Amino acid sequence: MEDELGELIHLADPPGTTGHVVSLRVLELPAPGRDCLDCEFVVETESVKGSFPVYVTADDLDDWQEALEELAAGRFVSWLNSGRTVQFKIKPLSPGVIGVSVHDGPSSQVTVSFPLFPATGWIGDQRARLEKVRRAFAS
Repeated sequence: MEDELGELIHLADPPGTTGHVVSLRVLELPAPGRDCLDCEFVVETESVKGSFPVYVTADDLDDWQEALEELAAGRFVSWLNSGRTVQFKIKPLSPGVIGVSVHDGPSSQVTVSFPLFPATGWIGDQRARLEKVRRAFAS
C-alpha cells in the first residue's frame, strides 16, 4: 500500500550534503467507517533516525494545504496542533533554508529539530503530493 500511496510530505537535503530527511508516509487508507489515514513521520539525520505513528484526517489535509500557502508566502507554519498526534513545524530561516521540527508530544515527548536545504520548487512538490493523497483518500 505504501508504494501506491507514497508520501504526503517529503523534504530532503540535496545529495552530498547532511542527508537530513523528513517524510510523512501514507501507510494505509481509511478502513470502512473510519475517516483517517494511517501514516508515519520518518526523520533521518546524522545522529537520529526514527519514526512516529500519525493519523491524518481530511481536516488535517485541508490544514496542510493552508500551511503550504503560508510557506509559499515565507511564513512559519505549525501543523497538526491538536495535541492528539505528532506536531510538525517548518520555519523559513534564510533563502533556501528551512528549520524543521517534529514533536511527539502525546507519546514519547521527543522533539527532533534540524535545518534542511530543500530543492527548488519544494512547495509545488508538496502540493502535488497532497493532491495525490486527496485523490486516494476520496476513492
